[in-house]
Amino acid sequence: MTLLDGIDGPADLRALRGAELDVLAGEIREFLVDRVSRTGGHLGPNLGVVELTLALHRVFDSPRDTLVFDTGHQAYVHKLLTGRRDFDRLRQRDGLSGYPSRAESPHDVVENSHASTALSWADGIAHARALAGEGDRTVVAVIGDGALTGGMAWEALNNIADGTPRRLVVVVNDNGRSYAPTVGGMMRRGVEGIIKELGLSYIGPVDGHDLAELEVAFRGARAAGGPVVVHALTEKGRGYAPAEQDAADRFHAVGRIHPETGLPVVPSRFGWTGVFAEEIVALGHRRPDLVAITAAMRQPVGLAPFGDAFPDRIVDVGIAEQHALTTAAGMAFAGLHPVVALYATFLNRAFDQLLMDAALHRAGVTIVLDRAGVTGDDGATHHGMWDLAMLSLVPGLRLAAPRDGDTLRRALREAVEVADAPTVLRYPKGALPEPLPAVTVRDGLDILLHRDGPDPVLIVAVGAMAPMALEVAASLDRGVTVVDPRWVLPVPDALARLAGEYAEVAVIEDGLRAGGIGAGVALAVDGVPVRSFGLPREFLAHGTRAQVLDAAGLTASRIAATLRR
Repeated sequence: MTLLDGIDGPADLRALRGAELDVLAGEIREFLVDRVSRTGGHLGPNLGVVELTLALHRVFDSPRDTLVFDTGHQAYVHKLLTGRRDFDRLRQRDGLSGYPSRAESPHDVVENSHASTALSWADGIAHARALAGEGDRTVVAVIGDGALTGGMAWEALNNIADGTPRRLVVVVNDNGRSYAPTVGGMMRRGVEGIIKELGLSYIGPVDGHDLAELEVAFRGARAAGGPVVVHALTEKGRGYAPAEQDAADRFHAVGRIHPETGLPVVPSRFGWTGVFAEEIVALGHRRPDLVAITAAMRQPVGLAPFGDAFPDRIVDVGIAEQHALTTAAGMAFAGLHPVVALYATFLNRAFDQLLMDAALHRAGVTIVLDRAGVTGDDGATHHGMWDLAMLSLVPGLRLAAPRDGDTLRRALREAVEVADAPTVLRYPKGALPEPLPAVTVRDGLDILLHRDGPDPVLIVAVGAMAPMALEVAASLDRGVTVVDPRWVLPVPDALARLAGEYAEVAVIEDGLRAGGIGAGVALAVDGVPVRSFGLPREFLAHGTRAQVLDAAGLTASRIAATLRR
């Protein structure tokens, strides 16, 4: 029986003293390393907030006091201290989410994994509590220094400093990193100076691994009765030697690893991101006007090799996707061709800038969307499933969905040649499929399979759904052609002409059915029925990619059954 086994809620923490708390902190770290090494997850951030989270739950009374984590991937310790110790299926279907989840616990309020939002949430909750006369309830926002590079955080701080009385504590978890080292002039200038210039009360910096010091600071902040910033200095990966010694932040998020060494249990296969990383460097050698932009994710999106090769031609804007798109438009105007690499889910945050700054001004900007479609274990906030429908609204924009490594390289080369409109590439998370060469090319369309027969159907494969389209075709007893347009927005005229030769058209995509590529094909094709097979307009839960697609009905067997009917 460990001390952790006896913690079923925050109240149990308050009975512990001194050395017991140190023992509990050690047990939590051992638990995290043991469980997360089996399932994968965000290890480094959570090892760094053990003492901080213990102190929060000993001083504040959750859920009466509201705790909001920004981003939510640092909430594993919070889950443990609020009675959730079943980590055996963390980030797996029917298991714990990797982020706060209202469905799991009343202690979870904001299901966030998009950074820089917690201060706005906390400010709104605190305002509401003040207006309701609930002056004994405190709202606490825990935000990393990396998330403070996002503009939304500073919009919130501007309002938090407006002088309106409300019980709000902002805890800055300062470990010098987001996914990578924190960038930007504000961070170099220092949190304390900026906060004091805003007129906010400031406590710190405090040792984020000293429980006693943290508790004193939090009690002082709670007693203040108004907005207070507590500045805690922490160490990402604290207490786990492989993470402490890794300068590249490999332990921010891990797959299954050997807990003793931190090495992967199964080495990763060469993936989509690796192909992009290679090709962008090759293009950089040929194109001196090519520059790369990353939003605090140089390594995850594959831009680290480009940065090593061309250190003066890569810009890390921090967690600021809006700024990334508009500064890219400015670069394009001045004669460069910027390549902005993002996770697909994070493009949602910069739609206005893409529409009104890049597209309206016909800026030659290339946007590369990693982890498009269903991503799996990170759940609703990370599925890159909105891009196809969203980007179909943008005038002049062209979007390519490569089906394999060769078509990714080809699409990137084509995209950076476009100087008068935004271009977008999107590809999924994970390992590459086997090469899928075209059997023939017709009017610029890649034909992957053609079989004569009655009642012929044209199957349009969108990017990574090509293997599924071929599987569907193999099980049909009718004439069938599988075509990959490669460039799917706008719908190619050649595809509309080809569709007119068939009895039926089926479009398979891992984006929304509503407003997606299938919807566009249906508008472009006259007189031929078009069936769209894609994702429902819902927030999809976490699970493996296969599980999520199955739950959405997007499987080869179900599509084939529909086409047979």
